[in-house]
Amino acid sequence: MTAPARALTDDIARLFARDLGAVRREVAAYPDDASPWHALPGLPNCGGTLVLHLAGNLRHFVGAVLGGSGYVRDRDAEFNSRDLSRAELDALLEQTESEVARAMSTLDASRLANAYPIAIREHSVGTQLFLLHLVAHLTYHLGQLDVHRRVVTGDARSIDAVAIAPLA
Repeated sequence: MTAPARALTDDIARLFARDLGAVRREVAAYPDDASPWHALPGLPNCGGTLVLHLAGNLRHFVGAVLGGSGYVRDRDAEFNSRDLSRAELDALLEQTESEVARAMSTLDASRLANAYPIAIREHSVGTQLFLLHLVAHLTYHLGQLDVHRRVVTGDARSIDAVAIAPLA
């Protein structure tokens, strides 16, 4: 792999790791197992649903498609499952972190320059661009999770979700 391509994959992997770590801190910041599942008027997804969706999305698009993990996505379950404990959500996130890290550490430079291996909603997208999209998608939903946790708990404290320090 060329040095610039390896540097790019390493940087994307660091962003995935930082933001998945932040999702885990958000889950831990809920005071009990019921809070992540509390529905709020005007918000389409509760915190638990966001966690399931993020894990399923990354395990599929990064872990399985790019890393060959064998994970089979059940997108409907991401939006319909309920009442997993914070420990179960954390274990799922830990598994997601592992699969994403493994896939990113072995990703060949030639794959970055090529089209992503599967069509995305009937569109062909470059692998590099799609990985950047997945980072943005993760961070977008991390923000939604942060708002959900703050409103449900009444705790406005930050978990320092998008800190620069882990990237330095």
